Amino acid sequence: MASTTPPAQSAPSTAPTVGFDLDMTLIDSRPGIRACYVALAERTGTYVDADLAVSRLGPPLVEELVNWFPAERVAETAELYRAMYPEYAITPTLALPGARDAIAAVQARGGRAIVVTAKYEPNAKLHLAHLGIEPDAVIGDLWAEQKALALREHGASVYVGDHTGDVRGARTAVAVSVAVATGPCDAAELEEAGADTVLTDLTEFPRWFSDYCSDN
Repeated sequence: MASTTPPAQSAPSTAPTVGFDLDMTLIDSRPGIRACYVALAERTGTYVDADLAVSRLGPPLVEELVNWFPAERVAETAELYRAMYPEYAITPTLALPGARDAIAAVQARGGRAIVVTAKYEPNAKLHLAHLGIEPDAVIGDLWAEQKALALREHGASVYVGDHTGDVRGARTAVAVSVAVATGPCDAAELEEAGADTVLTDLTEFPRWFSDYCSDN
């Protein structure tokens, strides 16, 4: 995958803070989310193509629900989905290769690893606790450019994600955008969106991070 030198203006401190997206960056939540959509369809009597829905994870839940439910029902359906989520979606979800090592690589240098995700924050925390992934902070309910709010607040110099929306969030925060081609966006899309570095997956992150800290 393509890799470029991070922009000089985003040089880290001696203990950098790195943000990570959650779905399809740290975790493969597709099996759990699919199960939750299937259960939601049964509960509401409304057809949802669960396979299609999980093929385009990234944007907020309501942006998916509008494809299946009338606008006036989206808010209440989102609440129902979030309430059902712990029962159906947590156990089937797996950590993606390299997820734990990526978090550990940041913390081993005395840095902070934070998760910034569009997912409902309580459910994001359930995923991480279930999988034994221990970031220093979890901030939910932020998508694309909105993620810059948390990245700036926590002083993150790097943001890692799998979606072009994550690239936009990093760029808005003037953070280095590290993209992983493990989600719905391929390497070419991520590069075109402006990612500074595109990795195959998080197994490549510790080496990249070591080089980044050495260069800066």
